[in-house]
Amino acid sequence: MTDQMIMDDSKRGQMLSDLDDAARQSRFEALQDRMQAVWDAWKLDLDDESVVIVPSVAVSRTDAAGSAITQAFEERFLFLLLLLRQPRLRMIYVTSMPINSRIIEYYLALLPGVIPSHALARLTLVSTDDSSARPLSEKLLERPRLLAKVAAHIPNRSRCHLIPYSTTALERDIALTLGIPMYGSDPRLADLGSKTGCRRLFAECDVAHPLGAEDLHSLEQVTEAIDDMLAVRRSISQVIIKTNEGVSGTGNALVDLVGIADLPDSTRRSAISARVRAMQLESPKVPLEAYVAKFEQDGGIVEERIVGEELRSPSVQLRARPDGSVELLSTHDQLLGGASGQSYLGCLFPADPAYSRLISEPAQRIGDRLASAGALGRFAIDFVVVRDETGSWSAYAIELNLRKGGTTHPFLTLQFLTEGSYDGTSGRFLTRQGREKHLVATDHLESEELRALSVDDLFDTVARHGLHFDQSSQTGVVFHMISSLSECGRVGMTAVGDTPEQAMALYERAQRILLTEAVSARQEGTLPG
Repeated sequence: MTDQMIMDDSKRGQMLSDLDDAARQSRFEALQDRMQAVWDAWKLDLDDESVVIVPSVAVSRTDAAGSAITQAFEERFLFLLLLLRQPRLRMIYVTSMPINSRIIEYYLALLPGVIPSHALARLTLVSTDDSSARPLSEKLLERPRLLAKVAAHIPNRSRCHLIPYSTTALERDIALTLGIPMYGSDPRLADLGSKTGCRRLFAECDVAHPLGAEDLHSLEQVTEAIDDMLAVRRSISQVIIKTNEGVSGTGNALVDLVGIADLPDSTRRSAISARVRAMQLESPKVPLEAYVAKFEQDGGIVEERIVGEELRSPSVQLRARPDGSVELLSTHDQLLGGASGQSYLGCLFPADPAYSRLISEPAQRIGDRLASAGALGRFAIDFVVVRDETGSWSAYAIELNLRKGGTTHPFLTLQFLTEGSYDGTSGRFLTRQGREKHLVATDHLESEELRALSVDDLFDTVARHGLHFDQSSQTGVVFHMISSLSECGRVGMTAVGDTPEQAMALYERAQRILLTEAVSARQEGTLPG
């Protein structure tokens, strides 16, 4: 379908609801053809350039914590306000609920060499006034008049694009309604990002990955697959069950297999089944029955848990450009926690150079394959690396996040603030002045005590203790997910330093100060006389 056909349909008054999925897909592909022209015009200081941000997060991302965390995840993308350092760029940022104006001021104050009021004049904030935990994109599509208001703020559709968090049919339909291309992969590629799709993709690209089985839909199939795995490798002591659509480890469960391989054939299968039903769920908030139902509905995988004397979990972030080329953006070491150490908590950047190049080469192969399939935008590949007794590292690909993830906002915050870039050859991040930078980031600074702090308390603490990011030294702390502080006792932060040690020291100091301030804020004062 050509641009002219789209215009003709518009003249006839065709609406989104008139189109079946095939027709929507055809129009979407025509819109996506415009992305190269938008990309070419980016940063040319054109007076009619704009971007629409819709950071819609699936309900599962909230860990059942309610609407406050949903809003906080939407606000996690506020680092994109730093794009307003481009003096003519206009931005429309959509959230479920209105954003506290002090949080907006906080981010605009980070802009290097920009008058905050000038940036604010080019920013349009739109909210659905719907605090439910449903995806923002769903709420937006339910409100055509609000979408029309968003469209009215776009000065020129040919120089505008949509930036989503993830790319589903909902985001596709928003792009169609606004008539702008989407900087993200076609939703039809979503299966490649499922746990089953990951394993198949890794095998296709000849990238090492754990022994396992995919496309399973029952505990009986899991049991059979584990039995087959033990026939291949009797030394397996643990396996991980993963639901296809689980994120940040919340869809994972650990199965202990110690001693199972030594059992006779007549009892081994039933023993495996018993161990499977005694699985340890990574998320303590999910009942076993609900987990099994989700696994049966969406399917999943089982694979060997890689173990060793020294084990780490790095990731590689890449970007597929509209012209089909793939850029290696960064490597990170992930900070993991939870019941069995599989839940994503934060990251260190860059990854240890001892293995950063080891994971970059297979990641590039996977990225090239995704680009050839039509992937667009940022995505990340998670690895497990293990060191043997000789000191050599081995790497295994374990997941593909075909969307922006937990490492996206810390890295882009650093990149936007310093205008630096990652050198994959050396494994270092260098600013424009050639200064090396490191960061430590988390989305999970959590404590019940933190609920005693307000947004103003946080900013007062930042000012009094010198935690703010300092543009002169390009070191300090940037906070995010600020709106969840008082209600959920949770906030995120990115600590930037010149060395790994300095970044970690800043991170630990900020954490210590906030928790101390929170304890102080909870102390009762004396009653008036």
